[in-house]
Amino acid sequence: MASKRVQDIAKNLKELPKQYVQKESNRPIKTSPPPSPIPVVDLHLLSSSQEDEMKEEMERLRTALQTWGFFQAIGHGISSSLLDEVGQLTRDFFNLPMEEKQRYSKIGIDGHEDGMEAYGNDIVSSEDQILNWNDRLYLLVTPEEERKLDSWPENPSTFREILHEYSAEMKEMGDFLLKAMAKLLDLEENYFVNRFGEKAIMYVRFNYYPPCSRPDLVLGLTPHSDGGGITILLQDNAVDGLEVLRDGEWVNVPAIPHALLVNLGDQMEIMSNGIFKSPVHRAVTNSEKERVSVVMFFAPDPKTVISPADELVDTTKPRLYKKVKVEDYLQVFMKNYALGKRTIDWAKV
Repeated sequence: MASKRVQDIAKNLKELPKQYVQKESNRPIKTSPPPSPIPVVDLHLLSSSQEDEMKEEMERLRTALQTWGFFQAIGHGISSSLLDEVGQLTRDFFNLPMEEKQRYSKIGIDGHEDGMEAYGNDIVSSEDQILNWNDRLYLLVTPEEERKLDSWPENPSTFREILHEYSAEMKEMGDFLLKAMAKLLDLEENYFVNRFGEKAIMYVRFNYYPPCSRPDLVLGLTPHSDGGGITILLQDNAVDGLEVLRDGEWVNVPAIPHALLVNLGDQMEIMSNGIFKSPVHRAVTNSEKERVSVVMFFAPDPKTVISPADELVDTTKPRLYKKVKVEDYLQVFMKNYALGKRTIDWAKV
């Protein structure tokens, strides 16, 4: 069923609609300072010709993935100007008149949201579902031949060109990270690249979080772990809003200008046999300022079957997860996401 665009609700808000009010146990509370700094990894140093320098940075990466499940990536080689363009492009799109944005929505003849790839809101699966305080534009970017270009905005005029360039940079960064993670686990360098396959998928999600007069009652995104393999997030440099669950406490993840936040998804936790973690995170809102973000999701070919690498299973390290087909996992994930449930337990042995 379709819901109203949150951007419109926020502009005309007199009373917060009850379907956005979180249950008391799930409402945002003041976050705690992190017990240790949010991990920062310099990707350039991971391939340094100085062996000691490279090993030290690889250990930083190992610690980040085993304890936090995410890190701030610097030294990634993507130009600051391109990152700034992507951020501005996001704002420009959401600042378009509603009738222009609605050209890229997918509403069926029955008035229901019709599919994920479009401008709109997350799919609502039940009348009592608590809704997130955000609008989004969600698009498939790879495989390129499967792009639904009728959902790719032509306004702003540079949208398609910039997204195409950014997607290519993201693909290169994603493959680099998969190889680095394979090395950390003493697997063949292309182990994860091969598991993702030639038909690996990448989706981009442009998020818009309008100001909300009651940020203590709503969430921009409900707590969840990501269902795919790797997520790379371009944060809003001006407004914080991302929080991660760490040792039972919600921790704010401040943006570092021109850094990219790398977050592991459930499928990487499965393939690493639980060595790498898929963290639970959420987005909160701001009472005065809008916030945007751009998320790139990487997942293996949907037809692929994934499981813990055989090399990571022995008598001292039992297999924690069963074999699962990627498309089956993602279908279960979408249902559970709407209900505020984690999916990785479904894959446990």
